[in-house]
Amino acid sequence: MKPLPPGPLNLAQIQEYVAKMELERGFANSTTVDQALKLAEETGEVCKAVRKCASLRMDPNSTVGELGAELADVLIYVAAIANREGLDLSQALRDKELVNEKRTWC
Repeated sequence: MKPLPPGPLNLAQIQEYVAKMELERGFANSTTVDQALKLAEETGEVCKAVRKCASLRMDPNSTVGELGAELADVLIYVAAIANREGLDLSQALRDKELVNEKRTWC
């Protein structure tokens, strides 16, 4: 598989890359449920990395990844779920922000 191109990527490029990556690595048959559960696990790993960055107490036997790597894992699973459900993340973000703009924030 070709490496990602240098520079910023848009959401469509990320979704396309994840689709190709999953095919190449044998993950394309994973269900949305499988991917959602993995996303939840990765979200927990992000929280552990944030704790580490904030110098909060942690289990000394706990394995903690770097925050950037854990966030990248979350992004991969979000893109994978969107791909399985035929969602354009760029459009989903636009649609959600139209709703959020009308909300009252405290």
